[in-house]
Amino acid sequence: MAIPLDQVRLWTHVSTEFAENCYVLCWPDHDRCVVVDPGLQIESVLELLEMERLTPVLILNTHGHADHIAGNEFLKAKWPAAPLLVGAGDAEMLIDPVQNLSAAFGLPVTSPPADQLVQQGDLVTADGWEFEVREAPGHSPGHVVYVCRQTSPNFVLGGDVLFQGSVGRTDFPGGSFEQLKQSIRTQLYSLPDETVVFSGHGPPTTTGREKRANTFVRGAD
Repeated sequence: MAIPLDQVRLWTHVSTEFAENCYVLCWPDHDRCVVVDPGLQIESVLELLEMERLTPVLILNTHGHADHIAGNEFLKAKWPAAPLLVGAGDAEMLIDPVQNLSAAFGLPVTSPPADQLVQQGDLVTADGWEFEVREAPGHSPGHVVYVCRQTSPNFVLGGDVLFQGSVGRTDFPGGSFEQLKQSIRTQLYSLPDETVVFSGHGPPTTTGREKRANTFVRGAD
């Protein structure tokens, strides 16, 4: 039976530098959590986990850009048993500051290598959570999104693919607007209209809202 989404314990930490969203998710009355895209200013996330007495059982990266992976090292150091996942196409970005774009800012970021590389159709499970992996390239070559159908409404951890009223940048190395548009239509707009999209930047939205109103990629031309 689906759990109402508003009963899921969900925290959003927004880093100052790039306004990137790191999400911490926990089932009601549980103390084991999933951390999504731990980016910059990871100290605040660590403080939250300590204050709420939460133990990460899964670390999900939607893609390998520095603002979404900068906290991986700190989480893995403290909770080495929590698997770190990223899309297969972005695996090298975790360990290469040039590819993850941090070298260009003079503050090279590296992450431990992923414990598991995921691809289209994989089912990721941990402590009662189930996430379907969908490949959504365009912003980065190996970008993935994680769909959860255990809540009502369903939700997707969407990274930098689809935003409220906007879409992810495609001017980075490996980016392609045509790929991004295809990803949005096949991997996100194919989900039910009420599906909540927790994006990598900005407020949540729904697939239905964006199909109707997103001026970058509508549901149909």
